[in-house]
Amino acid sequence: MAQLEHILLGDGFTSVTVNDLAQRMNCSKATLYSLAGSKEQLVITITKRFFGRAAEEIETVVAAESDPRRRIATYLAGVGTAMRSQSQAFYADMVGFGPTAAIYRQNSDTAARRVREMIEDGVRQDVFREVDGAFAAQLITLAIDGIQSGVLLRSTGFTAGDAFAELGDLVLNGLTARRG
Repeated sequence: MAQLEHILLGDGFTSVTVNDLAQRMNCSKATLYSLAGSKEQLVITITKRFFGRAAEEIETVVAAESDPRRRIATYLAGVGTAMRSQSQAFYADMVGFGPTAAIYRQNSDTAARRVREMIEDGVRQDVFREVDGAFAAQLITLAIDGIQSGVLLRSTGFTAGDAFAELGDLVLNGLTARRG
């Protein structure tokens, strides 16, 4: 599964065949079909695996961070790092294929919910000024939607990973200039 994930994340999946995958992995097509019944099911399995593993890794790092500001930054930076591991070909294929686009949408919704929870926690701890958590989360959700749909990527030239990292910086630091 790890080898298959590496190939698909690197090359995308629209133009690759099961024969191509079997040759590159030095295995039979039967071996690949034992993992899933079709190429589409393989792609769905790998996409779920990718997001599940990324979420687990991100949450582990976030759990070790006690400062609410750092938790949000760590979370969004983790999302950015995970998304950077996808090639542009994989990302384009993922958002263009209904089942994987739905997996991405679900994970984007989860990211927005998690950031909202972290904002609300920071407000409760008096680390963040009193804000309407629902409003802040909705703004972040719109930004995540813009990343997920590609609108913000096309207009900025960012990759999804870069956009998530920039979102984290913007949420925490606003437009304040960085000084020395």
